[in-house]
Amino acid sequence: MSTEERLQQLKHPNPHMRERAMWELVDHPDETTIPRLMSILDDEDTTYRRAAVKTLGAIGHDTIPLLVEALLNSENVTVRGSAAKALAQVALNYPEDPFPSLGIEGLKAALQDPNPVVNIAAVMAMGVIGVPIVAILIEALQTTDNPALAMSIVNALSAIGDPRSLDAINMLLADESTDSYVREAATSALSRLEMTTKFKSS
Repeated sequence: MSTEERLQQLKHPNPHMRERAMWELVDHPDETTIPRLMSILDDEDTTYRRAAVKTLGAIGHDTIPLLVEALLNSENVTVRGSAAKALAQVALNYPEDPFPSLGIEGLKAALQDPNPVVNIAAVMAMGVIGVPIVAILIEALQTTDNPALAMSIVNALSAIGDPRSLDAINMLLADESTDSYVREAATSALSRLEMTTKFKSS
């Protein structure tokens, strides 16, 4: 099967066929594979778009330069959001490998994206990267005036379960100007974090 035929298989209604096509693209790449997958990131077919995101993530670190470029510079919000999700997939597929600084810097910059589809997807990707970016998430939490973004960051920090997150969330709760929705998210995140850190230390 050619690359184009495998790409078309990513549209297949059967998820097993899509999965097979994905791994064939990963195992038999050519110079067009990554650019062609990138071109699907704004496709109207959600299944096709998600399959492209998953495949880019499965290919791994070679996709990061183009994904960061799309994340920061595409005028299409769907492309920017899909690029953030694909970076999350890279982190998910290669948890043992340090996540490249280019990708981390790109996600950090995307926290400033005015569109929640993008900035919240960037937070979720950073949540998957985990401990290496806790400091960046804490800094963003302390400087953002966007309640929806702050709630996403609080949830990501509680999922990572790093002790530094406890201090950051306690500071948030101690600040009387904290938005009520953010306070609510921080309160439930705190109880999750306390359980996680207790469990880790026992």
